[in-house]
Amino acid sequence: MAIIPQSSLFGWREIDELGDLERLVLVINHLPDEDLMQKLERERGNGRNDYPVRAVWNSLLAGIVFQHPSIESLRRELCRNAQLREICGFDPLLGVQAVPPAYVYSRFLRKLMKYADELEKIFDRLVDELSEYLPDFGQVLAMDSKGISSHARGRRRDKSPQEPDGRRDTDADFGRKVYQRRREDGSLWQKVVSWFGYKLHLIVDARYELPVGFTVTKASASDTKQGHVLVDRLAERHPVLVERCEALVADRGYDDTRLIVRLWDDEKIKPVIDIRNQWRDGDETRLVKGRENIVYDYRGTVYCHCPSAGTRREMAFGGFEKDRGTLKYRCPAKHYGLECRGMDSCPSVSGVRIPLSEDRRVFTPLARSSYKWKTIYNKRTAVERVNARLDEAFGFEKHFIRGFKKMHLRCTLALVVMLAMAVGRLREKRGMNLRTLVKVA
Repeated sequence: MAIIPQSSLFGWREIDELGDLERLVLVINHLPDEDLMQKLERERGNGRNDYPVRAVWNSLLAGIVFQHPSIESLRRELCRNAQLREICGFDPLLGVQAVPPAYVYSRFLRKLMKYADELEKIFDRLVDELSEYLPDFGQVLAMDSKGISSHARGRRRDKSPQEPDGRRDTDADFGRKVYQRRREDGSLWQKVVSWFGYKLHLIVDARYELPVGFTVTKASASDTKQGHVLVDRLAERHPVLVERCEALVADRGYDDTRLIVRLWDDEKIKPVIDIRNQWRDGDETRLVKGRENIVYDYRGTVYCHCPSAGTRREMAFGGFEKDRGTLKYRCPAKHYGLECRGMDSCPSVSGVRIPLSEDRRVFTPLARSSYKWKTIYNKRTAVERVNARLDEAFGFEKHFIRGFKKMHLRCTLALVVMLAMAVGRLREKRGMNLRTLVKVA
């Protein structure tokens, strides 16, 4: 029996190579939306059914797949594309008359906003299905936030708050991110990005680049607080993924002692979170408690001082002892075969064990000074690629969204479509619910 590596079961490249109609059929065929459709149809009751619920819903999905920035753009496409109308479920005998007017979409979107919980349930079902298909799904998770500008200008501070009327955005506020890097010559540069709108907070699988959890907030919301919310939701809704997860990767915006402690103590997830220098006393290093010549810096690098020559060397990391809750470090002279005059009189020649309780921010189960920490931290770029895909392929670079409920709905639909494409591709490769895709002429 030929074994197919799990990593080859799904890849975004093969979805990118599909035509738009093929991707739309993939989403429509494999989206678990039957419960939502039945609730919407029961709400309509015995009223007029000029524009069927399922057809309007499918056309909204088409707008996301086809990257339409507005309802009017979608309606124009439906009017000129008979094949698209038929795929969505509109009566082919009616022709252009089957395309709903703009007010129908406005009413339908308002109804969908009331069913935000149902849409999140669809999202959770898709995540659970992916975890069944992919045994390594969720082993390494990455977390980040993405700023999304509102299609409205920010309110002037000298103006009093106004009632929402659809023309302005009274829910959004201003957000600000500061990016700092070091040039090759050692100097620092800083870039400040500000926007008026919202934030999409994401946890994604770092291998398959698929979302597993999200929240939408105002632009000023704290990344650290939302990090706790995301972890809480993940533990509540997807306990299998939490049990499977080995490491969670995030940038220094999530550098929080309480989050780091919670991840390891409660969930046994190794936090791989970049750290800020919060040592305000100006010290470059601090002495390890109970040691005479062992110090560490704010990034968790451990050094020993030779008792004879006073030379400082970085100690070799020897691994994490889970039962003891300690990080083990070895003498660099013995480990690397270096010459050290004070080796005979050094109290740490046999190595040291540093408990995590020395400083829970600095010392984590996966040592910050180890090569493995750097390797896993580099996987954080997965969430950046998901953010870029949302901008480029799902239309968040150019949109006409105002208001929190609309933004939450739009983000949920985009993430659901992303997951449905992945689930559909996996089902077809496994031979489950295989359906013929429409080929573009």
